[in-house]
Amino acid sequence: MNSSNDISCIEAWTLAVRPKTLPAAVSPVLVGTAAAFADDRFVLLPALAAIIGALLLQIAVNLANDYFDFKKGIDTPDRLGPVRVTQSGLISPSGVKTGLIVTLGLAVVCGLYLIYAAGWPILVIGLASIFAALAYSGGPYPLASHGLGDLFVFIFFGLVAVCGTYYVQALKLTWLVVFLAIPAGFLITAILVVNNLRDISTDSNAGKNTLAVRLGEKGTRIEYVILLAASYLIPIFLLLKGILSPWILLSLLSLPMAFSSIRFICTESGEALNDALAGTAKLAFIFSLLLSVGLII
Repeated sequence: MNSSNDISCIEAWTLAVRPKTLPAAVSPVLVGTAAAFADDRFVLLPALAAIIGALLLQIAVNLANDYFDFKKGIDTPDRLGPVRVTQSGLISPSGVKTGLIVTLGLAVVCGLYLIYAAGWPILVIGLASIFAALAYSGGPYPLASHGLGDLFVFIFFGLVAVCGTYYVQALKLTWLVVFLAIPAGFLITAILVVNNLRDISTDSNAGKNTLAVRLGEKGTRIEYVILLAASYLIPIFLLLKGILSPWILLSLLSLPMAFSSIRFICTESGEALNDALAGTAKLAFIFSLLLSVGLII
């Protein structure tokens, strides 16, 4: 499956997995688990299964995006983002498809345990998550190509991931957990916004009408700022309402990173945004980690 003499098979699959995106999968699970711990509902095995399942689904989305964008002619040599293994010939299309199927199969194994632990709601969540992973770039109506990618990332990597992680441990759901899922979802959506901002030109030429293509560069930068600002307002709101203690404001320690990311997004474009992509993923993880510590304390 490796067609390059310069890159090994392991290196090619590492590129395919896109390790820099994986903190985004861990972030909401941290928040959901911390909320369960704060409510004396923490259960180790479901928490571990949730984090492994989230990582596998993120990898599956990455592989599906790589495979389907190549098949649809969206990925071309003019692409500014990190190397896509299918388009570059590092891994054959059939190899990437097989990797996608194996990854989804492993995610299903995690899901079966979680269904056993928490019941039928997890079956519904699991089926919907797999559908979304495939429909994001594939199928007759690719979500990403119709401006719906941002919404579905927020739903599945924010609301569903945080609330689902809490539910498999607590076997119930609270409105507080839903509120806590919002900033996690916004920050993970911001990662996609950076990706789509960078690719506006090539996506538009390929007929991939992401929300960024529809909003344009200025509108997409505004979307990014709004997502980050709203993420920091949620903890403040929960404190002012007397719902959580001042420890929740630990998340604000990541504000310098947020300001730096906003400044970079508003001044750079093109290939330079690859650094902002990794930086936003790091911000989402650090924010979620600090928020989780605040919840536990």
